[in-house]
Amino acid sequence: MGKRDDLIAKYADDLKNKCGMTPDMDLLTKVTIGCGPAIYNADASTVAGSQESELETIKQNFLIKKLGLSESDDLSGAIDSVIETYGKSERNKYRAVVYYMLTKHFGKEAVYG
Repeated sequence: MGKRDDLIAKYADDLKNKCGMTPDMDLLTKVTIGCGPAIYNADASTVAGSQESELETIKQNFLIKKLGLSESDDLSGAIDSVIETYGKSERNKYRAVVYYMLTKHFGKEAVYG
């Protein structure tokens, strides 16, 4: 197993144990690959859930550009809901896990076809 496979296993564990979800491993793998090299960078691989600029970046670059959603889809509410599910006090909210949950939330799995 490579480093990416180790990370995917860690993300799956977070989904199961911290978010109470059974991960779709195929989708989780595709979302992780979609995050690119950011997953290997300690700072970029996590989401600062209380930082407005970070949440705006997720909204603009992931939800609008990647998933093709519009501002009217209550993007902020969805992000808040995902952060709440992950646990606001959880120090390491992995970007791939947050993106996976947002993809599921909006039913946009087809984007990762």
